[in-house]
Amino acid sequence: MVKLSEALAGPAATAVVDALAADGAEVRFVGGCVRDCLLVRAVDDVDLATPDRPESVMALLERAGIKAVPTGLKHGTVTAVLQGKSFEITTLRVDVETDGRHAEVVFTNDWRADAARRDFTINAMSLTVDGALFDYFGGREDLAAGLVRFVGEADQRIAEDYLRVMRFFRFLARFGRGEPDAEAVAACRGVAGRLGQLSIERVQVELLKLLAAPNPVPTLVLMEATGILEAVLPEAGPSGVLMVLAGIDDRDPLRRLAALAPNGGKALAQRLKLSNAMADRFGLLAPPVVAMDAAMTREEQRRILYRHGDGIFRDLVLLAWAGDDEARADHWRAMLETANAWDNPALPIRGNDVVEAGLAPGPEVGRVIAEIETWWSARDFQPDRAACLAVMTDVIARQV
Repeated sequence: MVKLSEALAGPAATAVVDALAADGAEVRFVGGCVRDCLLVRAVDDVDLATPDRPESVMALLERAGIKAVPTGLKHGTVTAVLQGKSFEITTLRVDVETDGRHAEVVFTNDWRADAARRDFTINAMSLTVDGALFDYFGGREDLAAGLVRFVGEADQRIAEDYLRVMRFFRFLARFGRGEPDAEAVAACRGVAGRLGQLSIERVQVELLKLLAAPNPVPTLVLMEATGILEAVLPEAGPSGVLMVLAGIDDRDPLRRLAALAPNGGKALAQRLKLSNAMADRFGLLAPPVVAMDAAMTREEQRRILYRHGDGIFRDLVLLAWAGDDEARADHWRAMLETANAWDNPALPIRGNDVVEAGLAPGPEVGRVIAEIETWWSARDFQPDRAACLAVMTDVIARQV
């Protein structure tokens, strides 16, 4: 018997299971939540499966007063929302047609057949609310051994959905230990040229999740050797900086992408279809908007902090540190401490002050403020309002 984690044994999950089992159908936890429960890791997403058809699932949830969202009825997927938590519920199914991107499914009552369509043995286990584990393909043993292995034949699993290549390397980076499964690696190598068929959004998600692994570098080296990295990220450079970064950072995937593709810039952000916020941040890191140096003065650091904020400053410091001599590590740590203590100062004057001094509203007001701000920041933000107003008077006098 397996002890359920808090996420699986909590009141919300229990209520959802009870609702689904109200008509006598068997309900099990499936996929990643079972894997993480066995590893005694935090469970982020709770997925369940049942032989009941999606329409019945909707009715059972609604009868129990649980919000039911028809997220994918055609593929048997319903989402239950309760106590601020979401639970994805899928009807048991088997694939009848695949094209490397999508699958046509039919519903079934066969738990083993449903497990057989999953990607890896470590993701194909299911667990009852009583802690009974169903492991048809040796997933628990593979998990203990650090072996990421496809269910059945690797070639067939990949042909069903080429994204499984990216998922293989992501799970390898997170759970793999020792030599990777040779059959899986060979199968991935064989379809490197077909990964262009995948939507870039799906590739982006898997790539960023891979980069969030504790140390993704060994996996990236294997991806390079098999031609996969060139297929999905031709902008990638040498992984030496990322190797060091992985030992000092907080597993931030976007920062790690900047270390791996330091010249990617806006073009890579657009190609990967990063969100606007992510693209803006990435554009400041690859290449770096400021060439950081461990010998920077406190005043230089503070100007960068003021201009770009403490988040970008930390990114820039960590990226520069990862590419620098280890002997200067203490200097980089001190710069991070400067960021931790940073409290962004406010310019003592505003646009209204410029207008009240006689300059008509318009673009010139912004230019005056910008000039004063440059003067003020160059003096380590020390000049007070009176000093700034005096400079403002001089600047306006030159404008008229």
